[in-house]
Amino acid sequence: MASAVAEDVSSGVPGSRLVLTRGNRRTGPSNLVWALPPVAVLALVFLYPLALVVQQSVSPDEGGTSLAPYADVFASASFRSALTTTVWLAVGSTVGCLVLGFVLALVIAFVPFPGGRAVAKFIDVFLSFPSFLITLALLFIYGTVGMANGVWTDVTGAADGPFHFLTTPWGVLLAEITYFTPFVMRPLLAAFSQLDTAQLEVASSLGARPARIVRQVILPEALPALAAGGSLVLVMCLNEFGIVLFTGAKGVTTLPMLVYSKAILESDYPAACVVAVVNIAISVGLYSLYRMVSRRVGA
Repeated sequence: MASAVAEDVSSGVPGSRLVLTRGNRRTGPSNLVWALPPVAVLALVFLYPLALVVQQSVSPDEGGTSLAPYADVFASASFRSALTTTVWLAVGSTVGCLVLGFVLALVIAFVPFPGGRAVAKFIDVFLSFPSFLITLALLFIYGTVGMANGVWTDVTGAADGPFHFLTTPWGVLLAEITYFTPFVMRPLLAAFSQLDTAQLEVASSLGARPARIVRQVILPEALPALAAGGSLVLVMCLNEFGIVLFTGAKGVTTLPMLVYSKAILESDYPAACVVAVVNIAISVGLYSLYRMVSRRVGA
């Protein structure tokens, strides 16, 4: 282990040494004092509310402590339906984001076209947009009184247009893929920038077609970035609330929507907390997977 030895000039005593060892820092009382404020803030704004949610989930309205709220929620058809809807929407959105993000990242990284750098920069800006903004944009285009239906009625003279899918699960799926695809493209573009272009040139000189180069050269290098981006998108889709709410898809109930319904509309706080605890457990597990994949990628 590397160490640096320096004369202690402040003491003025010859031979006095100060040994600084990398990776072997001693923890003194002063360090603990500095660590207390952030730990206290974290406990106050995060751990304490989380503990209250867990406590409420085992506190039925009749009083006492019981797992009855968990049994009631797990036995309800609404919870099973919400869990199924949440999972298939999250998985479907993640698959769509992976496919679309991979194709778009390929085009931006390897197909020269005017404005390519501007598009890559815009992806970073897009990541800062709120999810409801993308949903509103889709409503302006494909909503019941949106542009697409307006053009259709003007051309055909029909009473209404054919586009009504935004209020269905497919509309939620489209909105989530539209919003979360840049979260897959960002790590892919970073991975593509590190790819040795000599490999592509050699493969091309040997007669390999573009599809084979993508499959055998680019895709293996992109797999870690795809895994990291896909894990992140999956976690965020499981917890997405704004897109489902703003699409107005009344028949689409996800776990976050069920928490809202139980707490705000039905005032059933134990059931709402049970659903929230389940949602948190799933999210933490998937986030741990995301962090593990990210460390392997080096993100």
